Amino acid sequence: MKKVTLSLVSAIALSSMSFAGGDMAAVVEPVIVIPEVAEEDYSGFYLGAGLALINTRGASAGLGFFSDSEGSDRLGSFTFMAGYDFNRYVAVEGRYTFAFTDDRDDPVDFSSWGIFVKPQYPVSKHFKIYALLGYGGVTMEEQYDYTGHPEYIYPTDIDETGFQWGLGAAYSLKGHIESDIEIFVDYTSLANDMEGIYWNGDTKADADAITAGVTYKF
Repeated sequence: MKKVTLSLVSAIALSSMSFAGGDMAAVVEPVIVIPEVAEEDYSGFYLGAGLALINTRGASAGLGFFSDSEGSDRLGSFTFMAGYDFNRYVAVEGRYTFAFTDDRDDPVDFSSWGIFVKPQYPVSKHFKIYALLGYGGVTMEEQYDYTGHPEYIYPTDIDETGFQWGLGAAYSLKGHIESDIEIFVDYTSLANDMEGIYWNGDTKADADAITAGVTYKF
């Protein structure tokens, strides 16, 4: 009986030491490790190309891109671009455009260039909208034979620089394919009230473009 009593006393004593902070058993709290999610690095260079429909017109036409007045030319053009994304929201971009066809029999020598700051807003994982704000130039030369008689040839001679702007949208194919490719469409105002000689008698002209194409990011 004494042995049983002694065992009970020993067990109670040991239990008391544990609750009183004894060294018999140390309590180890579990460590919860939360993995860090690395943010995707969106910065990088990109190149692109597209087809552009350009509308040039005398400033007096005043009907915008879809003007089909007597003083307007519609030009099929190639556009090439190079840019750098600083992040998802800001990029810089340079563009060069030149015409390869027009809607008249007389060839038009047209080219433009521009350097833009490109604010961007990602609407979703794949879709974004953007603006183009920058500076560029337009060069255009043409000898338009309106009547078939040399004495009635209407010349165009414009070489002007100034503010350019645009609005556009792009869709990323990343996730659908392995390469980082975007398709885009945008409107760009290339020049407004350019000083020069325009074939219908205007001394000022406007030019803008609708462009669709692709970009590839490195």
